[in-house]
Amino acid sequence: MTSSASLSDQSLDHLEQHFPQPFQAAVTQAYRATLAQGISVLERTKQGLVETFPDGSSRLIKALEPWTRVTPGQKRVLP
Repeated sequence: MTSSASLSDQSLDHLEQHFPQPFQAAVTQAYRATLAQGISVLERTKQGLVETFPDGSSRLIKALEPWTRVTPGQKRVLP
């Protein structure tokens, strides 16, 4: 494998653009594997924080504020 010191900016940009696909695949695989093991999963949905059970049922743990879209480079101050 090539060290990051020898990668060009163009190569790094290319890798960064393709990072979300394998990341999403890994998250989906872990989610399914966890449910297959009989363990519930906590997840953020439009409804809020939801616990999903292996039998497919779910329950709302807590309502959450809507998502806030942030553009790259934007700075946010948390209250």
